[in-house]
Formats: sequence, C-alpha cells, structure tokens
Amino acid sequence: MVNATMSIVQAIRIFVFYLLLGTSAFLWCTLSFFVAPFLPFRARYRFINVFWCRFVLVLVRVFLNIRVKVTGAENVPQQPCVILSNHQSTWETFFLSAYFQPLSQVLKRELLYVPFFGWAMAMLRPIAIDRGNPKAALKQVAAKGDELLRNKVWVLIFPEGTRVPFGKIGKFSRSGAALAVNAELPILPIAHNAGKYWPKEGWGKKPGTIEVVIGAPMHPQGTGPRAIVELNDRFAAWNEQAQRDMGSLPQTPQTEQQIVA
Repeated sequence: MVNATMSIVQAIRIFVFYLLLGTSAFLWCTLSFFVAPFLPFRARYRFINVFWCRFVLVLVRVFLNIRVKVTGAENVPQQPCVILSNHQSTWETFFLSAYFQPLSQVLKRELLYVPFFGWAMAMLRPIAIDRGNPKAALKQVAAKGDELLRNKVWVLIFPEGTRVPFGKIGKFSRSGAALAVNAELPILPIAHNAGKYWPKEGWGKKPGTIEVVIGAPMHPQGTGPRAIVELNDRFAAWNEQAQRDMGSLPQTPQTEQQIVA
C-alpha cells in the first residue's frame, strides 16, 4: 500500500514537472523570439539558454528530487574547447548548456523548424546537420565547429550520436577528436550516469544524485589521422573507466564498446 501511494505521488510529480517544462519552454521561447535578436550573442545565449536551463534544473530538483554532484570542476580550462561526453538522457543537455557558456552543440536540422522553440535555438549558433547525409554532416561539423572555437564558443559533441541506455556504451565517432586536432585545441572529457535516474525511454524518473565527472583536458599528440584516432581512443578509454568507477558499468570489459570512424 505504501509503495503504491509513493508511486502515485511520484507520477503526479512527474506530470507536474512536464507540465511546467512544456509551459515554460513555450513562454520563454516565445519571449526570446522577440527579445533575443536585439542582444549581442553572449547575452543572447544567457537570455535564451542559461536562464531557462537553470530554471529547468530547479524543476528537476524540486519535483523529481534529482540532484547533481560535479567532480573535477577545476579541470575546466579558461579557453573554450571541444567537450566530449557520453549521452544517456535529456538531462545532460540542460545541465551542460547551463554549465558552459556560450556553448554550441550538434543537433538535427529539423529541430530548427519547430515554431518558436526551433527559432530560438537557431539564434544560438547550433551546428544543425542533416543526419541523412553523414558525409556532409561531418564536413559541416568540422567547418562550423572550427569557426565557433575561433570565436571562443564551447562546442559540445556527443560522440555516441544518440542516447544510449544506462549501463551500456555506444559507438564513438571521431568527429569531436578530429575537430580538436584540426583546431589544435584539447578536448574536455566528461562522463556521467544521468540515465540511471532519467532513462532514455519513457516518462519515468527516479530520485537520486547524478554524478558528473570532468576530466583533465586531453591535448592532441601531433596532427593528422593518427592523432585523431589516438585522441579518440584516449577519450573512449577514459570515459569507459570513469563510468566503471561510478558504477555505471561492471568492472569487466564489455563488448559493446567500439570505436568507429
């Protein structure tokens, strides 16, 4: 009886959370559409993304009882670089967008066509790609990403390309490592276990504390394809070990981890 009551209460809290999330997104994106174009980029980013994402994280803490513990904040360099992170849920998108500013990330081009929400996102200089054309997408990430880095904008890339269930690791692409090598900048490695409390699929959420580990910047060793492969392999090994250390993966190696071009 107690468990049933707790489940009902949690379901109500999740419903209220999504109601406030959707309402706030509509209102804030609508307001941003009329205000943000008149702001310089950095102020525009804070107005559209940072303020709203921080509000969402407050909703997450209050209604879902999901908190966050960050380890390694001292590793964040002063100069923006390429951020590589595993991808398990929507939560890390909110968190990283508020934690690093200004930040650009790779997203599906179709999202920019969504009324108000997509229009607001378009003002944040995202790297909007056509996933149906992988070769063109890679070229776009390289060109646009390099331009953003030169303008002191953090570039966030999820090498797995899509959300992966908690307890597994997806295939890592080398696009982020290639961007860092070509720009002669380090990557900032991040690992987390958000999927444990905010699963990839479904509406259900579990209370708890998400662990976010920020590693020391990884600098490229040389240039060219070999340097890209080495840097990507180094990040993949670090991310896998970091997830094992936080209990997201068993201590014995899994076969799911694969590094692909």
